[in-house]
Amino acid sequence: MPDRTIRDTALCYIVRDDKLLVFRHVDYSPEEVGVQVPAGGIREGEDPRDAALREAREETGLHDFTVVRKLGVAEYDMTPYRAELQRRHIFQLALHEETPDRWASSEDHDGNEPPTRFECFWIPLEHGHVLQSGQGALLHRLFEQDAG
Repeated sequence: MPDRTIRDTALCYIVRDDKLLVFRHVDYSPEEVGVQVPAGGIREGEDPRDAALREAREETGLHDFTVVRKLGVAEYDMTPYRAELQRRHIFQLALHEETPDRWASSEDHDGNEPPTRFECFWIPLEHGHVLQSGQGALLHRLFEQDAG
């Protein structure tokens, strides 16, 4: 295995009425990609909060988000999928627009590759343990008064 790269990412817990906004990849099996929350790489010079808001918008197709608070930073080793250690800056976001229970979305990747198609939906917060690849690592902090 080659040396791992370290990649800073932003990860979003979007909560409304004790439900968590999640998505699944339409073009991949659940066994391959699981259920996820909006997340992605932080661009060079980009503030992690801004990256969280950008990723939430890109992956859900929604726009009216605000950052409630930063819940912390967690590391996740992507081995054996790829030689990468993700340093995840995890944020709680609020959504200020109505949504259906389920909707289709897609991320266009700035036109650099084919769009990635998603199905977005809400799950009870207590079912957050189903998140793939350690994405639920700091869900418990949603219940703490001062997450830091």
